[in-house]
Amino acid sequence: MTREVETSHIQATDVWRRYGRGKSAFDAVRGVSFTVAPGQLFALLGTNGAGKTSTVELLEGLAAPHRGHIRLFGRLDPVTDRGRIRPRTGAMLQEGGFISHLTVQESVEMWAQLVSRPRPVTQALELAGLSHRATVMVRNLSGGEKRRLDLAIATLSHPEVLFLDEPTAGMDAEGRHATWRLIGELRERGTTILLTTHYLEEAESLADRLAIMHQGRIAVAGTVPQIVSDHPSTLSFGLPGQWNVHDLPVSGTTEEQGGRVTVTTSRLQKDAARLLAWAEDNDVVLDRFTARPASLEEAFIKIASRHQDAENAVDARQQQEGEGE
Repeated sequence: MTREVETSHIQATDVWRRYGRGKSAFDAVRGVSFTVAPGQLFALLGTNGAGKTSTVELLEGLAAPHRGHIRLFGRLDPVTDRGRIRPRTGAMLQEGGFISHLTVQESVEMWAQLVSRPRPVTQALELAGLSHRATVMVRNLSGGEKRRLDLAIATLSHPEVLFLDEPTAGMDAEGRHATWRLIGELRERGTTILLTTHYLEEAESLADRLAIMHQGRIAVAGTVPQIVSDHPSTLSFGLPGQWNVHDLPVSGTTEEQGGRVTVTTSRLQKDAARLLAWAEDNDVVLDRFTARPASLEEAFIKIASRHQDAENAVDARQQQEGEGE
């Protein structure tokens, strides 16, 4: 298969990952399936222990799946075809293994010797925003700077596919936004990126598509608009004392607290238009009026809560059945 006809750079089909054996066995990844097209940025989200890192390690070929299969670049297996895959991929793990007494530049130079056709070291440092720290020893870097060094090394080989596991963990806000710009630039150049992150703003800003994992499974997947579309939007404003929420011409539910009215609605545009028209007709000033669609954070919290409630219900039912035996 030539690169020109590859329809997906990453494909996971019913993938399981098991730790341990027998009664102590634990399935950290349970039937995960998704595809990532060339040039896409796909984000894996989830709470701690959801299975994100375990999934990425399978994609990287660090372990073979217990069940299911993974293919990169159309037909290559990450484990058995590692020699063919490695020159075309880059990986940024949660924790890098650096020699503390080497400088930043020496560290990148050392790794560059292990890569075929690496980009110039100065360019790698510039891309990661570390040019001004080139002569600093690794042990003297901040946590965020070490993550940038991880990124510089992961992108040395001009990878076609780049795995980023929590790339901005430990960074301050400035470093995080700088890294987002770099990741965006890599995507614009055609790099296929799989990203895990706890920062929902990161996924919302960068991802073409994403999946939310919960207890080893994908709870929901799609674009950000698709995922948040099932969750209500909000209108918020202050209402003059002579009026109350029952006077408002909106279809959503209303709540008044601390002098502010919040309308929760699945019809944001229509309810906002009706409310503003009503205010105009009745000469009402809606203080600090805001209209806000659902955010990925709100969708994430509700999805995680809903699936946790479902898991708890199953556990309770199984416990009752066990007691009845």
